[in-house]
Amino acid sequence: MNNCCLIENLIMFNKIISFATSKFSRQTLIKLSYTFGFMIRPVFWGNKVECPVCKRHFRKFLPYGYGTAKDNRLCPGCLSLERHRLLYLYLKEKTNFFTDNLTVLHFAPEQPFLKRFRKCKNLKYTTADLDSPIADIQLDVTKIDLPDNSYDVVICNHVLEHVTDANIAMKEIYRILKPDGWAIMLVPINPDIDTFEDPSVTDPKERERLFGQYDHVRQFGRDYPDYIAKAGFDEVIVDDLYYSIPEKDRERMKLARPGEEYIYGGRKK
Repeated sequence: MNNCCLIENLIMFNKIISFATSKFSRQTLIKLSYTFGFMIRPVFWGNKVECPVCKRHFRKFLPYGYGTAKDNRLCPGCLSLERHRLLYLYLKEKTNFFTDNLTVLHFAPEQPFLKRFRKCKNLKYTTADLDSPIADIQLDVTKIDLPDNSYDVVICNHVLEHVTDANIAMKEIYRILKPDGWAIMLVPINPDIDTFEDPSVTDPKERERLFGQYDHVRQFGRDYPDYIAKAGFDEVIVDDLYYSIPEKDRERMKLARPGEEYIYGGRKK
C-alpha cells in the first residue's frame, strides 16, 4: 500500500473512531470492536510498531480517543492501548500472575486481556462489571457482594474515576483480597495537580473540561498513592518498570502516555 493510500485510510479511520466514541455507549463500542478490528487489521500490517500483548507487528497503531481520536494508540491485533501494553509487561516480568495458581477478579475487563487470561491454566479467572456485555458477573465495585478474603488478585483499571466514592471502592477491593493478595488499580492521572473532584458537576461537557472525559467524576493527581494508602492497603504499589525499558523499545511499543508511566496498586498482608 502506498503512502497516499495509507494516509487516506488513517484519516478515514480517525474520523470513524472519533464519531463512534462520541456517539455510542461503552457497551455498543465493545460489541462492535471485535468485528472492526478484524476488518481493518490487514491495512496496518508492517514492522514499525510492536504489541507485546498479541506479539504482532504493524506499520502503525490505530488512532483512538473519546471525542477526538489521537494517532498511533490502539493495536489493530488485540485492541490494546498504551496502558494495557505496559501493564502486560509488568504482570509478565514483575509478578507471579502467569506462573502461580491464583484466583483473579477482573473488574471492567479489557478486551486485550480477556481471552488471554481465560486461557491461562494457572488462573481461576472471573470478570465483573455493572453493565459490560463481556463480564461474567454483575457487581458494583463500591458494594461488592462477595465474602472477605476471596481473591489472590483484583484488577480494576480505569474504573475509580467513574464511581461516586473511590475510597469505598478501594476499601471493598481490599476487603475481598486474601492475605498476601494484591490489586492493580490504574486510573488517569495528571501528575501536575493533586486529585480534584466536585460532586456538583454533572454536565457532561463540564466534566470533560474538568476531569478529562464526559463520564469521569474526578481527576486523579500526583497524590493518588495517598488514596490507596488511605483505603487501608498495607503496601502501596508504585512501579517504575516503564523507565527501565530502553527508550527505543518504549517508542516502538507505545507503552504509555503522560501520567501512565507508573503501575499503581496495593497489597494486603
